[in-house]
Amino acid sequence: MQLNDIKSKTPNKSKRRIGRGGKRGTYSGKGMKGQKSRAGRKMRPELRDIIKKIPKKRGSSAPTIEIKPQVVNLVDIEALLPEGNKVTPAELLSLGLIRRIKGKVPAVKILGKGDIKKKIEVLKCSVSASAKEKIEKAGGSISN
Repeated sequence: MQLNDIKSKTPNKSKRRIGRGGKRGTYSGKGMKGQKSRAGRKMRPELRDIIKKIPKKRGSSAPTIEIKPQVVNLVDIEALLPEGNKVTPAELLSLGLIRRIKGKVPAVKILGKGDIKKKIEVLKCSVSASAKEKIEKAGGSISN
């Protein structure tokens, strides 16, 4: 074996040079006009356009996402809670009326859909005006 007999398994392939005669014709497969058909073209990166759209004002930031309280209706409380019980977010979670948000017991708002006849005590929950009226009419109390 001699040096001139050695061949690599994968021969080096050079990049095709466009626009030097041959079978490609006038535009050499680059189309007509415009930045993409020019020699030495440099396209503007998309990220730069995104950065330019971001406002420069001081203190501008993305809006904070407010976590809304979970809603429970009086109908559900009437059906599942025994009389004289305390209504708290933890109690509603154990009954399956609400679910955890990011592993935490969420804020709860009680709405006045339906009627309630049981006497209940509401703790650590926000209550709508109609629900408050119905709970107090049934002999219950609300405290935060």
